[in-house]
Amino acid sequence: AAMEVWEHTSPSNMRDQWGMWYDWAIRSRLEPMKAAARMVKNHLGGIIHAATERITNASAEGLNSVIQKLKYVARGFRNRDRFRAAIYFHLGGLDLYPAGITR
Repeated sequence: AAMEVWEHTSPSNMRDQWGMWYDWAIRSRLEPMKAAARMVKNHLGGIIHAATERITNASAEGLNSVIQKLKYVARGFRNRDRFRAAIYFHLGGLDLYPAGITR
């Protein structure tokens, strides 16, 4: 039953399927299942949006990964301003090639 919720492309059909799964899970005697059902209910709008629109936060996670790496390297920076400058330098999309040189 839980896999059927992902087969729908319409948000209203998906909401109905998740509702039926929620009703089943909340009647379960397993407390972890009930906790998972409550969490899904709290985030149902975002779950349905992500499933129907096929949008992820992969690019944001990629940027965060680079920032975390800079943070590790930045232990030698004297203050936050220099750390911020390093983030802008690495992620700012600056074109640092000299004029007249092509890539």
